[in-house]
This record gives sequence, C-alpha cells and structure tokens, in this order.
Amino acid sequence: MTALVVAMDGPSGSGKSSASRGVARALGLRYLDTGAMYRAITWWMLQCGVDLADPAAVSGRVTEPVIGIATDPEAPGVTVDGVDVSAEIRTHEVTSAVSAVSAVPEVRVRLVGEQRAIIGEGDIVVEGRDIGTVVAPGAAVKVYLTASPEARARRRNAELTGTTVEAQQTEMARRDTLDSTRKADPLVMAADAVELDTTELNLEEVVSEVLRLVKERN
Repeated sequence: MTALVVAMDGPSGSGKSSASRGVARALGLRYLDTGAMYRAITWWMLQCGVDLADPAAVSGRVTEPVIGIATDPEAPGVTVDGVDVSAEIRTHEVTSAVSAVSAVPEVRVRLVGEQRAIIGEGDIVVEGRDIGTVVAPGAAVKVYLTASPEARARRRNAELTGTTVEAQQTEMARRDTLDSTRKADPLVMAADAVELDTTELNLEEVVSEVLRLVKERN
C-alpha cells in the first residue's frame, strides 16, 4: 500500500470528514481536510476585516496568513499564524463566507500548492471538493460521496446549535450552487471516481465500502 492516495470528494453533509478519518485510521494513513484550510483563510480574512465580496481584496492578502494543518486522523486540527483555530473555523460566520473566498483563483492556487506538498508521495486520505479532479488527479482511489439534501441537512444540523434542518438545507443549496458553478476548480465528480450515496448508510458501512474499493483498486 505504498504511496496510496485516497481522494474523497463531495458536498458538505455527505459524510466526507467522518468517513475519511475512519478510512485513514483503518489503513494507518495520514488524513488531510482541505476544507479546513479554506476555512482558515476565510477566518483570517474576516478577522482582518477584508471585504470578502471583493475578490481583488481577498487575493491581495492571501499570502499573508500562515496556515498549519495536522494530518493525524486521531487529532486533526488547523492553526493560523501558530494559533489553534479548529473551533473558530466551524462557526456559522465562516461557513457562510467560505464559498466566496474559495472561489477566488489566487486562494485556490496557494492552497492547492500547499495541499500537494502535504500529500507528497502519498500514504494519505484527502477530503475536499476538487481532490480527484485538481489536487490529486492521479489518486489510485477516488470516491465521490453524495446524500439526499434532507440527510445532509440533518447531519449538519446535528453538529451545530441555534439552527434548524430547514435552515441548513437552504444554506447547503446555496453553497452547492456556488461551489459547483465557480470558474476555478468547481465541485464536480471526477470521471474515474466511484459515486457512493450515503443517505441510507451509517459511518461503518461507508468506511467498509471505501476500504473495499481501496482493496480492489490498489
């Protein structure tokens, strides 16, 4: 299983994070949450008062923050300028703004470069929205996770406070549109990816199915 890269793509609420960490633990691989890196940049921009509606303002400062990301599936986390922001990047404010920041080409160029450096020669499970198409198109295993809008909204709502399933479904639909229609690295399924609908599956079943694919393709 040398140099194995498992690419896990899909929209929010499809179960990527839990499944990716589970697969990494089962195989003894590293784990990379690329979405956390985009959230970290977004959090920093918000803290600095950058106008996120102005792509030029975002791109003009994208090189400033230092982003650190842990690759241990047992202890994932992210830092900005040496400060742990693992909790801060999961707020509603960041979630609402991250798609706009992620759409800025200069942001993607910077972070894709850093993600590829972290992936290196492999032995890693990588989750995101453009892993199989852009970040690691040569990955041996590519999985695209999906789920019904209702299931995705329920899962995300269970992770948050002060919100509703209906509100989450509306927010996810908005983010899906932004992520799938952006000009830079849109959310699409790679031609050679396996689509896995997780609507009726529990975490153990999703992990087992991905492990089966890894065994089959590697």
